Amino acid sequence: MNCTNPPLTTVRQPIEAMGRTAVTLLVSQIEGATVTAEELLYEPELVVRGSTGPVRVRSSAFVE
Repeated sequence: MNCTNPPLTTVRQPIEAMGRTAVTLLVSQIEGATVTAEELLYEPELVVRGSTGPVRVRSSAFVE
């Protein structure tokens, strides 16, 4: 369903993987396991839609 015109470019997060990891860590804690406080990184996906235009070519700021 498209709610904007043009459709907006967004970043898609891996919600299923993030939720699965959160539940696994929570269950481990409930069962008494020691869970380390580490940073978990997930690979987002850029979803390019109509709100993203072509890259403009800029002239060089330095003149030789």
